[in-house]
Amino acid sequence: MSPLRSPAAALRGGHRDPRGLRVIVTGASGTFGRAICARLDGLGARVVGLDVAARTDDPVEVLACDITDDGAVTAAVPEAIGRLGGLDVLINNAGVGGPAPAELPPSAEVRRQLEINLLGAWRVTAACVDDLVRSRGRVIMIASRMAVMQLPLAAAYGASKRALVAYADALRLEIGTHVGVTCVYPSMVRSPIHDSTAAAGLSLEGMSRYEPLEGVVDTVMEAVLSRRPRRDMTTTRRGAVEFFLARHLPAVTDRIIARTLARQVRSGAFDRAEVAAGVVARHRGKA
Repeated sequence: MSPLRSPAAALRGGHRDPRGLRVIVTGASGTFGRAICARLDGLGARVVGLDVAARTDDPVEVLACDITDDGAVTAAVPEAIGRLGGLDVLINNAGVGGPAPAELPPSAEVRRQLEINLLGAWRVTAACVDDLVRSRGRVIMIASRMAVMQLPLAAAYGASKRALVAYADALRLEIGTHVGVTCVYPSMVRSPIHDSTAAAGLSLEGMSRYEPLEGVVDTVMEAVLSRRPRRDMTTTRRGAVEFFLARHLPAVTDRIIARTLARQVRSGAFDRAEVAAGVVARHRGKA
């Protein structure tokens, strides 16, 4: 059992007391967001979510907010902070994925992922900075293993998450005297974020390995409640190894991914995927 499932256990483990912490979570009605909000609420934190499509069964109060819209953000964030009476933690969780081969021109799908995954987090963070500085708070960025270890045919997602980490690094340098900034790097979790990729005929089976949602939530809780802010946090032991290799031996990870891609092409996994036609043709010597 995780040591962060009750306030008493959290305190025994040398963590901050979660009770009364004022938290905003973006993408609060999605798979990650609902689980994060529910855990924080259960620990006694005060949580307000932001989401473009709030649900009636959300575990906490969720305000409607399109984080790609400047006006929506500048209206919703102050309202959320007002309801909380201040802000101690911002969790930038909102994100989308989808197929986007690097060899093709940037499409509306590419722009959508960059707008939500990178610029949406940037907008919300900027709207929260003053309150976070006042409270000596924290920003948690839900990045991705793909921020450091890119997979083929998903260039927009990897680029948006790598850019999110670069934004976090710059933010840390600017406000790190007063605000902790942590990046969390999950791998692949079963959720609707993969639906558009599957619909395009791209099977993720064999290219990556699924991990449990619970482990991601545990890591986010550790980022929120640790006595000292952590810079980078992976969510599994395998993820930690991949993170190390990608940072320090990128040529090795390139070869591993290239071999995996070749194996997937040989197996016919991408035969029905129009966006993978170029990759398939080149690997089969038809281009």
